[in-house]
Amino acid sequence: MKRAYLDGSSGISGDMFLGALVDAGISAQQLLAELKKIPLGFYELKRTRAVRGGLVGTRLEVKVPAQGSHRHLAEIETLIKGSGLSESVQAKARAIFHRLAEAEGKLHGKPPSEVHFHEVGAVDAIVDIVGASIGLELAGIGELFSSPLNVGGGRVEAAHGTLPVPAPATAELLKGVPVYSSGVEGELVTPTGAAIVSTLAKTFGPMPAMKVEQIGYGAGAMDFHGHPNVARIFIGEAADAETAHTGLPGDELVSVIEANLDDMSPQLYGYLVERALAKGALDVTCTAVQMKKGRPGIQVTVLSEPDKGDELAGLLFDETTTIGLRIYEARRKVLERESAEVETPYGRVRMKVAKCNGRVLNVAPEYDDCQRVAREKSVPLKEVMLAAQSAYRQKIG
Repeated sequence: MKRAYLDGSSGISGDMFLGALVDAGISAQQLLAELKKIPLGFYELKRTRAVRGGLVGTRLEVKVPAQGSHRHLAEIETLIKGSGLSESVQAKARAIFHRLAEAEGKLHGKPPSEVHFHEVGAVDAIVDIVGASIGLELAGIGELFSSPLNVGGGRVEAAHGTLPVPAPATAELLKGVPVYSSGVEGELVTPTGAAIVSTLAKTFGPMPAMKVEQIGYGAGAMDFHGHPNVARIFIGEAADAETAHTGLPGDELVSVIEANLDDMSPQLYGYLVERALAKGALDVTCTAVQMKKGRPGIQVTVLSEPDKGDELAGLLFDETTTIGLRIYEARRKVLERESAEVETPYGRVRMKVAKCNGRVLNVAPEYDDCQRVAREKSVPLKEVMLAAQSAYRQKIG
């Protein structure tokens, strides 16, 4: 099964999500044939190419002669159950509508079963939600991941009047989802888009390790000045971080987490290092930097596997005085490593051996072993380390 990653830097709506999938290569004819299994009356699924902020994407619009009546959750479920769509598509679509019903019900003081949808119950929203579920299946996508979502700002017109952005239903749906606003005046995340992504996305954060095969752009209805209003989706096969660069021995993808500090006690740094390494950090370093206003400071850098980046970022917020972090992925090349033991005049010591294509490039004694032996034998640490190096050279001839 493939995985997909949604770039939500321009928010997300149902039509943008569906447009991105079509733009990435799923058949619009197959999509429409599956959608027609739901009896919604006459409508047209119009596909065009649209330019948004200099980027071209696929724009999908549902055209109906007149807006259908509002629908109750049970009616929508009945339509889905009797459609003949696959069980997985039905399960996804029903889960999305249930999440919407819970959000709307909480806002209006009703149980989900009594919610009557407004905009969401219209034909275009049903097409977007069911279509998104169909599109994921047609593309063979088993896992969906997403970036944090840009929600926009300002106010939006809705059935209940003028509402702040994000609209109340959208805000309720995005609880627990990382969001932000880039300052664009407009509704970038719609209730339908929020329901689809918050229900189906496995995690929200950096792009997971994957071999990208297709990229699609779904154009939104609005065209903002200086802001490309498109949702971008990456589709491909999953790849382990260690094998993301196939054919390149020793290549890895790592998350780099950085923070600049000028107001933290040095005593806190040692404890941070211990906690970070215990939580799986690959490395933690401290670099002297010049901060603004001429103040000296330090830059703390943590390396980790990509799936541990968010957890370690949270640790930095907890254990340091930083109010902001930089997180990005980088390519790292490492040598092959193995361990060997040598017998020294003072005791046994493990050695770290680094190789490239079978050739030994670096050898170093394990510090903890040398420290233990030095204490036990009451000899200088440097003598134990030199003895270990000499013993290894004699061992390999």
